[in-house]
Amino acid sequence: MGLTVGVYIKKNYLILRLKGELDDVTVSDMRMKISKYIDDYKIKHLIINVNELNFLDSSGIGFIIGRYHQLKRNYGDISIVSINPKIERIIMLSGLTKICMIRENEEVCINALGGY
Repeated sequence: MGLTVGVYIKKNYLILRLKGELDDVTVSDMRMKISKYIDDYKIKHLIINVNELNFLDSSGIGFIIGRYHQLKRNYGDISIVSINPKIERIIMLSGLTKICMIRENEEVCINALGGY
């Protein structure tokens, strides 16, 4: 199926809207692009919307952990929003809840982070 990624940048927020499968094949294409956005735009808050994500494996989890370490160097953070039932169990079992904030949706997340 592949992965479609919507990328939205506003001030120091980077919002990723993921649709499809976040796995070994799709992560390799995305890793460098997203890392470059974080560096080039001085991103402090990465918001990952997984509402339309159908599959997440260890490579996808590794991608999120890698961006966490990248953002942490500059005191940034990651939020995962709009978690669907297909992905919820994987996120909870993976331990991502220890390093990522979990929010209901993008609007709630942005408000909790202080807004734009």
